[in-house]
Amino acid sequence: MHALTISALVVALAEIGDKTQLLAILLATRFQRPLPIILGILAATLANHALAALVGVEAAAFLDGAWFHYLVAFSFIAMGFWTLIPDKLDDEAPTPPRFGAFLTTLVAFFLVEMGDKTQLATVALGARFHDVVAVATGTTIGMMLANVPAVLLGNALIRLVPLTTVRIVAALLFVAIGLWLLVQLLF
Repeated sequence: MHALTISALVVALAEIGDKTQLLAILLATRFQRPLPIILGILAATLANHALAALVGVEAAAFLDGAWFHYLVAFSFIAMGFWTLIPDKLDDEAPTPPRFGAFLTTLVAFFLVEMGDKTQLATVALGARFHDVVAVATGTTIGMMLANVPAVLLGNALIRLVPLTTVRIVAALLFVAIGLWLLVQLLF
């Protein structure tokens, strides 16, 4: 339960203002069909984060040494600083969608999430907790907590949420987890 809760909290905070959340808003305004978009986000996140958590768990099992634990701790601290950098979608001219809302969302979310800070956080959480199911479930819950309101409220959400404050809180959470892991390693 601890891995699930921490994973959900970390990713929910990290996702605020992230490019995938901006993508959710863009898809919501383009399609105006929230349910298929939400289901596409869910399916893409489950697939992407299950793979990421598995990579983290396997890397931790294969690279089980003190240096790897330090690397995981420092990766959380680095993600904290990365979280402070605002994301934006590339300024591309909108193209008409060839597929429906679900398939477009599924493919777009899966691809945009590759190498994203929430995916890398999922790898680190998998390495930390050694539990693919709890971490993937938690990070998926976190993604849904951040993105479902974005889909349902669209652009109005951007005007209501102080993204700078949320980014700072998320960054502090990442740094705190990294420091907590370092303290555990040192004592």
